[in-house]
Amino acid sequence: MLATEQISRMSSCERVEAMELLWESFSKEGIDYPSPDWHGKVLAERSEMIESGNATWLTVDELQVRLMSR
Repeated sequence: MLATEQISRMSSCERVEAMELLWESFSKEGIDYPSPDWHGKVLAERSEMIESGNATWLTVDELQVRLMSR
């Protein structure tokens, strides 16, 4: 099992890869984990931004640069 200090030593890229592996294991095993209420609120806010024309978009390359700079 991972300890908090092990996770803190991981790079951002390694942490994202670990999260992807965890979610993949959830989907393969059919684990249904409910999203917290705040997820719905965030999605509603983002939908409103898109519908109002105030959303901004990143390319995959731009997103990768942003994630790697964290």
